[in-house]
Amino acid sequence: MDSFSLVRKGGTLQEIEGITQNGMSDVTETEISQNIPELRGHECVQAYLKTLDNSPGVYRMLDEQQRILYVGKARNLKKRVSNYAKPSGHSARIATMISRTASMMFLTTKTETEALLLEQNLIKQLKPKYNVLLRDDKSFPNILVAKNHDFPQIKKHRGAKKEKGDYYGPFASAGAVNRTLNQLQRAFLLRDCTDSNFESRTRPCLQYQIKRCSAPCVGFIKPDAYGALVKDAERFLSGRSTNVQEVLAKEMQKASENMEFERAAALRDRIRALTQVQTAQGINPKGVAEADIIALHLEHGQACVQVFFIRANQNWGNKDYYPKIPSDASAAEIMEAFMGQFYGDKEPPRQILLSHDIQNDDLMSEALSDKAGRKVEILVPQRGEKMELIAGATRNARESLARKMSESATQGKLLKGLAEAFELPEPPSRIEVYDNSHIQGTNAVGGMIVAGPDGFMRNQYRKFNIRGEELTPGDDFGMMKEVLKRRFSRLLKEDPDRDKEMWPDLLLIDGGAGQVSAVREIMREMGVEDVAMIGVAKGVDRDAGKEEFHRTGKRPFALRHNDPVLYFVQRLRDEAHRFAIGTHRAKRAKAQIKSPLDEIGGIGPKRKKALLQHFGSAKAVGRANLSDLTAVEGVSEAMAQTIYDYFHEKG
Repeated sequence: MDSFSLVRKGGTLQEIEGITQNGMSDVTETEISQNIPELRGHECVQAYLKTLDNSPGVYRMLDEQQRILYVGKARNLKKRVSNYAKPSGHSARIATMISRTASMMFLTTKTETEALLLEQNLIKQLKPKYNVLLRDDKSFPNILVAKNHDFPQIKKHRGAKKEKGDYYGPFASAGAVNRTLNQLQRAFLLRDCTDSNFESRTRPCLQYQIKRCSAPCVGFIKPDAYGALVKDAERFLSGRSTNVQEVLAKEMQKASENMEFERAAALRDRIRALTQVQTAQGINPKGVAEADIIALHLEHGQACVQVFFIRANQNWGNKDYYPKIPSDASAAEIMEAFMGQFYGDKEPPRQILLSHDIQNDDLMSEALSDKAGRKVEILVPQRGEKMELIAGATRNARESLARKMSESATQGKLLKGLAEAFELPEPPSRIEVYDNSHIQGTNAVGGMIVAGPDGFMRNQYRKFNIRGEELTPGDDFGMMKEVLKRRFSRLLKEDPDRDKEMWPDLLLIDGGAGQVSAVREIMREMGVEDVAMIGVAKGVDRDAGKEEFHRTGKRPFALRHNDPVLYFVQRLRDEAHRFAIGTHRAKRAKAQIKSPLDEIGGIGPKRKKALLQHFGSAKAVGRANLSDLTAVEGVSEAMAQTIYDYFHEKG
């Protein structure tokens, strides 16, 4: 891809270089000699026209504090920007945006396709106020049939596809993958255990007992027979399930005729499992082999985008999105912005079916085709099966948005009631709730959950491993101080001007006056004293419903027993407690199964298994001398010396 050039020097070259890390071209900076006067609004925009040519590129509009207002692309920068220089003829949103513009920045590109890609990368990173913004943009899980072992493992995979094997997906959610894996294990008896667990087995596990694994770990099935099961599973995941079921049906009939009734029953169960997978997938289109179905519904200034994933003629689930949109944004603008951001880090399918036209379908198709390395077709179907798929997705989008709006209305009332109860200036848009979890100071963790107008914001949850060595074990005050200090130190570093939506309006602390005082002290040290804070303490007999609320400089108070706000605060506190204790249990479980042998370089699953079988425990390995260690199969003199040095240097 050709290089970009920065048309106006703005001191943000590092920022732009960061944007180009995802396969984009390098950015080079060039300086324009003309001085732009201190102007505002359309006059400010007008002053920049002299510096522009007819190149394609990306422009950014900034306010007086250099905050990004809007990011846009243009086939012709000079022509596009000149539209903003007109004093009239704009929508209310665009007119407001222009009036706040104090400066602009430009990036020229060689092609309009590059401008589109760069625009969407900038929008995702900078989140400008006046752009359509995709929220909750997470990667989707896949099913991986790993091929780095004689007996391939089938498992869920999320993230970069670095592991050797065949990937099938995407699936809309982890739940969809888990349900499919559950049925595939029943149908094809493939293992889901890790390689280390596989190597250490001496007898079949529970999966074999409940007929969900063929127990290759203990030799109950030969590699060739297991390989045939793997091929059957891959044929099913590739959409050729009918052939698999026909073969299984013939085998079942043959086993029945030979009076091998137990084998026939097992084959029957496998056929049923395949049928259940197909039933759970719902509509499986015959004429659409690979496509994403994207439908948009707009209502009362809010939008829902529903995405269905069709792969191998099978419906692999759907996901709904609620992008942040300007009030006057058109369906075409929303759909194009959604697609650009959605496929920024995802591989597009061969076909994308849309409920609405987009503004630059040819440009988007070219950009996605370049990304995928093959042709990507964008269609707005008007009849046939594809139109029926769009109609179903649109219906889902409409119903999802109705539910969302109903939930938001209820949540809005609760936030308003919370503001009234705790004398806040306005309903909070971001509530952070903190809790700690530990057992006598061990495996201590802190948890932060976040809630707002749309409910719990789970992608914003954070966990903190308590690492203060000077803390007394079990010092809850000290732990809470550490958590808040780390949280707000990072926040002050990343966003000192509080421009973004990451700053809380309200802190809820699990504890009473002591906890609130400890937190207030650390907040004063960091210069953050304008964030409202409330301690939630159990009341008499620690009964739910008798909670006391503590604020700095005010007397504790309680809410009436049946107050909806009280129930709301209880849900927030309980969610923070659930998250903190879950994190603590996971840390404790990991510590319990951790072995010192795992920390020694060169000790893999096989050597670890041999050492433990020979000596009985890791502690016994640590007490062994060199001659005892070399007696273990697979342990050379050099490895024995490494093991011996590790334990004796530690002790």
